[in-house]
Amino acid sequence: MELLEQVSVEKQIGGELPATRAELLAGAAGAAGVISMLSDKIDAEFFDAAGPQLKVVANLAVGFDNIDLAEAAQRGVVITNTPGVLDNATADLTFALLLAVTRRIVESDAWARAGKPWLWGPNEYVGLDVSNGTTLGIIGLGRIGGAVAKRAKAFDMRVIATAHRHEVGEVVDGVEIVELDTLLSEADVVSLHVPLTAANRHLIDAAAIAKMKRGSYLVNAARGGVVDELAVVAALESGQLAGAAFDVFEGEPNIRPELRARPDVVLATHIGSAGRKTRDTMGKLCIDNVLAVLSDQPALTPVE
Repeated sequence: MELLEQVSVEKQIGGELPATRAELLAGAAGAAGVISMLSDKIDAEFFDAAGPQLKVVANLAVGFDNIDLAEAAQRGVVITNTPGVLDNATADLTFALLLAVTRRIVESDAWARAGKPWLWGPNEYVGLDVSNGTTLGIIGLGRIGGAVAKRAKAFDMRVIATAHRHEVGEVVDGVEIVELDTLLSEADVVSLHVPLTAANRHLIDAAAIAKMKRGSYLVNAARGGVVDELAVVAALESGQLAGAAFDVFEGEPNIRPELRARPDVVLATHIGSAGRKTRDTMGKLCIDNVLAVLSDQPALTPVE
């Protein structure tokens, strides 16, 4: 408990919202360890506010694009994340988004909730037969991408993926590793599972979408900046894309009105890891990481 007293844990406002920037900076002052949210910008200003005694920042997320790693290294602050423990929850959510957009569940739900009259018809809300020879293209066959592939195989989908510690042409657990251009041209559904880096920013832009099958679908449960959202909107308007589903957004927590206005877009509020057991495990891992570093032990899951 003495060690925990040295840790600044994000206070909850109204039980739900994370601390404001001012509250975060004030709360970090004098702390030896901080548990941060993915919405917190951990930068030079933050490190200045925390002070030189800060030893560790444990990010409650697997991604860490909200953290200035170079600044942390310069100041000798250990950065940790929560890899592994949220793989299945995020894969579940990804597949839920995939089914929701391809089978037009949200569109049908909205119609039913509006109380509009309807009759069953052979052409009403017809979507994609996921289990009928459909190809899923996974960009980034890491832990989460692999978990999504496992679920897709259970639906009898053909699964292809871009290289991630594998060679093009290799078959990994029934998943064929292909070049990105091949994946875009062959996939009926493209699912993103890559981190947001300088190289991956707007990986899916107008040029990439033009290489996709006409009438295909896009699912993004990775990071918002990986996709050029306005290019997606244009592709939906032209029919190049039949639908898209997002759990993450470029301007998060703000969502472009162009996306919100489209019935062929499924929107979620970054809930990929929002399973009760998963979130509990993530929180415990953050605490364990902080306690390890403050006890002069190696971090369990350091970001390197």
